[in-house]
Amino acid sequence: MIFVLSGAGLSAESGLGTFRDEGGLWTQYDLSEVATPEGYAKNPTKLLDFYNARRANAAHAKPNVAHQALARLEAEAGAFLVTQNVDVLLDRAGAKSVLHMHGRLDRVLCNKCGARWDAPEVMDPFDHCGQCGAQAVRPDVVWFGEMPHGLDEIEDALSSAEMFVAVGTSGTVYPAAGFVEAAHANGIPTLELNLEPSGGRFDDGRYGPATETVPAWVDEILKR
Repeated sequence: MIFVLSGAGLSAESGLGTFRDEGGLWTQYDLSEVATPEGYAKNPTKLLDFYNARRANAAHAKPNVAHQALARLEAEAGAFLVTQNVDVLLDRAGAKSVLHMHGRLDRVLCNKCGARWDAPEVMDPFDHCGQCGAQAVRPDVVWFGEMPHGLDEIEDALSSAEMFVAVGTSGTVYPAAGFVEAAHANGIPTLELNLEPSGGRFDDGRYGPATETVPAWVDEILKR
């Protein structure tokens, strides 16, 4: 099984900016105000305005050929797909079992009872949970200081993987950096498909736009 970890570089060519893109949505906000539980408690209106804008951007974006190639790799070779992205472009490309370790923009979470449901087009600080009635509704995304989803499942998959591949992510920030280390500890080859070398501890790399490198690599794998 091939373990694929994807990050912002996968969706950049679909029009969704990477985390630190100059002029991008992230650079217009203080991350402590829009990506932490404390920011949510202090100014929920500002935080929800940010995520409403991100959700609208993601809804208008379309999967690119790199998303489609990874969905094909899952279907034809049983690849295990984990993404750091909160968009659902991999799912919309046809992937069936994507593990969204940082949550999903198109979902809502009740902070009180843990219920999850599809996000409305516009979230409001006065929204109530349909299950418990609490006014404790937030985007279902992982903020700084919170635990990513699926770490046990990821650990299990890494223990049985034959190859670890990072697409559009450096793999140098934890917990993702730990995935690369685990792959090395398990003696499996590691590969990065990034715009340029990331400086991560990968055995090999292919560099250029994801829409070029990912389909070409997937074609090679599926021809073996």
